[in-house]
Amino acid sequence: MFGPHLTIDLYGCDAKLLKDTSHLFRILDEMPSLLNMKKISAPQILPYEGSAGTFDKGGISAFVIIATSHISIHTFVRQRYASVDIFSCKAFDTDKAVRYISEKFKAKKAETNLLSRGKEFPKEVGRAKAIVVRERKEIKPYRGR
Repeated sequence: MFGPHLTIDLYGCDAKLLKDTSHLFRILDEMPSLLNMKKISAPQILPYEGSAGTFDKGGISAFVIIATSHISIHTFVRQRYASVDIFSCKAFDTDKAVRYISEKFKAKKAETNLLSRGKEFPKEVGRAKAIVVRERKEIKPYRGR
């Protein structure tokens, strides 16, 4: 596979931490090295005031580019919620990532999903071929009744 993509939904977070731009910057500045990743950009922090008439009452969108992909955080202050994505083309300690980010926002609950991206990506051609052969079915031509 190309790599793991971890999504973390954090509920019941500390609202003050969700809107603290310095706090988000520190998280995204520290997290790559914590997970043995190489940061290739400074964290980008983008406050957003929200949209009238929608669920989005404002928060922050933030990300950092790593050599193997990215880490992003979207916060929703009023809902005390944060959405975090960590995608990398190399394995990383997903449990450590969940513990770290949950603690940083003082979350009451974390919901996680781990996806395997790029199952056919030819990092290792022999293994990729085996996956393709196993998951694809040959389509035989239709010959009528």
